[in-house]
Amino acid sequence: MPSKKTTDGSGPAAAAFAGVEPADFVTLVSNDGHEFVVSRSAACVSGALSRMFDKKNGFKESIENRAEFEDFSGFVLGKIVEYFCYNEKFKETEEPPEFEIPPEMCLELLMAADYLDSKQPPNSLLSDADLGQV
Repeated sequence: MPSKKTTDGSGPAAAAFAGVEPADFVTLVSNDGHEFVVSRSAACVSGALSRMFDKKNGFKESIENRAEFEDFSGFVLGKIVEYFCYNEKFKETEEPPEFEIPPEMCLELLMAADYLDSKQPPNSLLSDADLGQV
């Protein structure tokens, strides 16, 4: 039986997000319309996103909590969001598990990381030697 939707802020979803402000999350949109909702703190591992979502800079993205990327497909943006969540989860870990990057995505992700000013995963399968070969 499907759960009943409520509009008054009650129900299981409201309980799960009690105390969480909408501004704690941002939406990243790919060029093919896929939308990814991610915590602001996870997305701000990217220097570019951190600047976009900083209220002091006055960018449209900081007001709408939404950024659209004309150069990123849903597949690539999904992997970027996966990394943001990985980084958030393991940022305090000395030996995080490997963050796997499919070889066929290496070039696109490298270009996206450069654009987003993102940190390389500390223990990824994309080593410094791989970067020189791309």
